[in-house]
Amino acid sequence: MIDLRTTYMGLTLKSPVVVSACTLSEQVSHIAHMEDAGAGAVVLFSLFEEQIRKEAKQFEALMSATTNVFAEASDYFPDLTDYHVGTSQYLELIRQAKERVDIPIIGSLNGITSEGWIEYAQQMEQAGADGIEINVFYIPADLRLTSEEVEQRYLDIIRTVKQTVKIPVAVKLNPYFSAMGNMARRMEDAGADALVLFNRFYQPDFDIYGLKVLPNLHYSESNEIRLPLLWIAVLYGQLKTSLAATTGVQGAREVIKYLLAGADVAMTASALYKHGIGYLRTINSELEAWMFNMGFNSIDAFKGAMSQRNISDPTAYERANYIRILENAK
Repeated sequence: MIDLRTTYMGLTLKSPVVVSACTLSEQVSHIAHMEDAGAGAVVLFSLFEEQIRKEAKQFEALMSATTNVFAEASDYFPDLTDYHVGTSQYLELIRQAKERVDIPIIGSLNGITSEGWIEYAQQMEQAGADGIEINVFYIPADLRLTSEEVEQRYLDIIRTVKQTVKIPVAVKLNPYFSAMGNMARRMEDAGADALVLFNRFYQPDFDIYGLKVLPNLHYSESNEIRLPLLWIAVLYGQLKTSLAATTGVQGAREVIKYLLAGADVAMTASALYKHGIGYLRTINSELEAWMFNMGFNSIDAFKGAMSQRNISDPTAYERANYIRILENAK
């Protein structure tokens, strides 16, 4: 009997395949379909701080206070008209989803200031969310900011949310910290129950004739797994916090690779946009088939098998493989 159960930030999941934050979770019927198709958990689409602030008629003041770049800086943030669910509806969605399904429902907060997290983190918990994923959408475009100040902002937000709620908190982080391993440990020390690797920051494109920023969205591809794969393999066994992978999961192959590196779960959205929510069944069935062929009865039997856990120098894990690639290219 193949056992797909895994534990993610203290929550028991029936599968390591999790639906990442996306608009597919805007409807309770879709969430129920995700459960039926085999999702281990669902991370709801993100509630943006801009939504909260705008509803409170404070968004304009917030942007002027936190943006010191140029007048067009607001073009780099999501257009609120693209989102169909307001804050009160978001909380009601959590309540309805918890009444309808048994799998964990994880709320998602996407903010830019410490103050923006507190009230809605509490309300998500009160609505019944099993956990919260905080996604710090912050681009340090102010050239006066030091790396220490940027890092401290993340740590302050983690501590703020952890002091606010009792449910587990995951942090969706970016790959641009100069000392990723150290920052991951500091996030754990600040109280993060899980680290989600990695956030895909919006990278704008330009219309050279219309002279405007293009809000293009490109789905992740399977070749994007290599950076998070490396860091999950490096962090596995060195942190107590859960590890989640959220980039490039197009099918069972990427899920397996992430689990081998040491991830507790692998999150996907792009594959569901491309193939439909029912594709979760295919991912799970192919994962089970691979485990059967390899002689693994449970996720724990092979999780982390390809990590650098037994290598004392994490740099060597990357460098040795880099040298091998160069040698094979001759």
